[in-house]
Amino acid sequence: MSGFKDDFIQMSVGALTLDPTTKTPIVVLRDADNKLNLPIWIGLLEAASMATELEGVKPQRPMTHDLMRNLMTELGGKVEAVAVTELRDNTYYALIEIKTQDGKTIYVDSRPSDAISLALRTKSPIYVAKKVLEASSELQQVASEPTTSEQNLASVSRDKWAEILEKMSPEDFKYKM
Repeated sequence: MSGFKDDFIQMSVGALTLDPTTKTPIVVLRDADNKLNLPIWIGLLEAASMATELEGVKPQRPMTHDLMRNLMTELGGKVEAVAVTELRDNTYYALIEIKTQDGKTIYVDSRPSDAISLALRTKSPIYVAKKVLEASSELQQVASEPTTSEQNLASVSRDKWAEILEKMSPEDFKYKM
């Protein structure tokens, strides 16, 4: 049983898309009721790793996140859960909760994109701290008024995000879940 129960909300990968302005990949985490969304801008390699797992593509040789899963399995460990735990200086932080071979629980610092990729491969739950969702929402609301002629999607409020996402075409969501 995961230690990420209190003050956390379980979420899943709801979409993997591109920021239309910067073409930077975005993973969108969604709660079960589809009321809360957390967009996280990620790297291209991490997006490719998520996409291959979401599509069920099995590479001939293990990729980095496959290697992580395989090492953990061979050493007798198990990923219990992953969690996005903090938003600090516009950067998200995550932890991977691992049950070791001897039954000890350890938490390993991780980038959210790596934690999510590993969770997808191990079928582990993904949690987001309520304080992260609140901070993300506040940050987006404070910056929701565009200061230039082109609006930065990182600064859009949650309601505006929903409006933007609803107006996008299916082609904009290559890996919509």
